[in-house]
Amino acid sequence: MKISNFNKGIISTSLGSFWWGGIGVIYFQYLSFVGHIELVVHRCLWTSLMLILTTCFLSKWKSLFKIFTDSKKVFVLFLTAFLIFANWSVWIYAVASKQIINASFGYFIMPILSVLFGYIFFQERLNLKRIISILLVLISIFYLFLNFKSIPWVGLSVALSWSIYNLLRKTIKVDTDIGLLIESLFILPFAIIVFFFLMKNGVNDFNLSNIPLMFLLLLAGPMTVIPLFLYVRGVELSGLGPAGMIFYITPTLQFLLGFFYYNEQFSMEKLISFILIWIAVFIYLKDLYEQN
Repeated sequence: MKISNFNKGIISTSLGSFWWGGIGVIYFQYLSFVGHIELVVHRCLWTSLMLILTTCFLSKWKSLFKIFTDSKKVFVLFLTAFLIFANWSVWIYAVASKQIINASFGYFIMPILSVLFGYIFFQERLNLKRIISILLVLISIFYLFLNFKSIPWVGLSVALSWSIYNLLRKTIKVDTDIGLLIESLFILPFAIIVFFFLMKNGVNDFNLSNIPLMFLLLLAGPMTVIPLFLYVRGVELSGLGPAGMIFYITPTLQFLLGFFYYNEQFSMEKLISFILIWIAVFIYLKDLYEQN
């Protein structure tokens, strides 16, 4: 039986979202003993290497070099490089320090914040359902602030860095893999410098005395690139609307893993806040469904 492109897109997007929310969490949590700084360094190093290899394999060097002739695209990618670095850093810190539920909070609200930014910066239209979703997210954040006398910085950092990243990337037309390669190359010198100091001070876990661990750390590249390719390909085949709905597999799995598998603390105040977020997500998804 022949599978339609739309269904292929749904499958691809689902696999990417499942990878981000399940496999990725388990992988980085398992390696949390390495330390989040070294984990971020390896994610930068091996993501860069894997994207260089895929660019060679797909013969996309011409597309890569063409971007460097456009100063606007280069500047935007320079900015997004540090946004994605911030996102990776906070997310790995959250996983390593058993704050996976807090990170899932960020990914639950991220698409709705993106809608808000789209309205503010691109004058994208807001209907009643989306306005209600945005208000519920803001109420949820304010409620957490009132109860804990501090903002949920892990979740907000994840959500804001990724939302602003997507906002800036919308201003330029660049293939996702080529764009991520250029971003990785901007970050790469800093990652190499940090890795050098880790080695110089003898606090790195990546060394020849532990080959299995070296191999596991090398997988940080595929762990980043493969789900991205799956998700982006799914968006191309099924459309942004359906892919946006399927994306919620990611924070849902993160939440379930954090609560049931890693036994993270979950107070009544957080539950109330999450209920507000889940209502907002339900309204947002209903709106997406009706428009598609």
